[in-house]
Amino acid sequence: MKCAQWLYGLVLVCVLSSVCTTASAQDSVPVEFGGRVLPAYVENGDTIPYEHIFEVVIVPRRTFRNERELRAYRRMIANLKKVYPYAQEAKRLLREMDSVYGSLDSRMARSRYASQMERKLNRQFEKQIRNLTYSQGRMLIKLINRETGRTTYDIIKQFRGGLSAGFWQIIAKMFGSDLKSGFDPVEEDRILNELIILYEHGQL
Repeated sequence: MKCAQWLYGLVLVCVLSSVCTTASAQDSVPVEFGGRVLPAYVENGDTIPYEHIFEVVIVPRRTFRNERELRAYRRMIANLKKVYPYAQEAKRLLREMDSVYGSLDSRMARSRYASQMERKLNRQFEKQIRNLTYSQGRMLIKLINRETGRTTYDIIKQFRGGLSAGFWQIIAKMFGSDLKSGFDPVEEDRILNELIILYEHGQL
């Protein structure tokens, strides 16, 4: 179990290693409409009120053949709510790290930066990561690929080198995981993708 915790801890450490508006803010003016004050924009002398409408996602009603399938579905939802924030944080920090990493002009400087980020993120996330189950860790690997467009293996290889990525891939395989796992929204991960979309729209 401890080795698995190290695996998922390293995964997160190495990985963490549009709002559309009708008018611009300066053109927006408040106007009373239907007993409410709404933002509005002026076009050809006409004041046109508008209101943002939240997108609602509709998916087919899901049926289950037995209680076991229902429990698995509910467990998937619980796991998603647990690990999705980590995947979002991974996406944000990966962008930040890519920017800094690319600006460094020597291998030593890049190695030093990666080590500093590893220590920092260990302090920040170690306790949370130690509480992940095997299934949550596997889901995190898939979500990281969905959010960043890269596999966990490739990210570790970038920041820690090919030998480190290969070593942790071997460890991952021992615990039924695969750092090269991609996210397949059409087939294998279709249900999970539906749940992610619902979660992103606040419908879970």
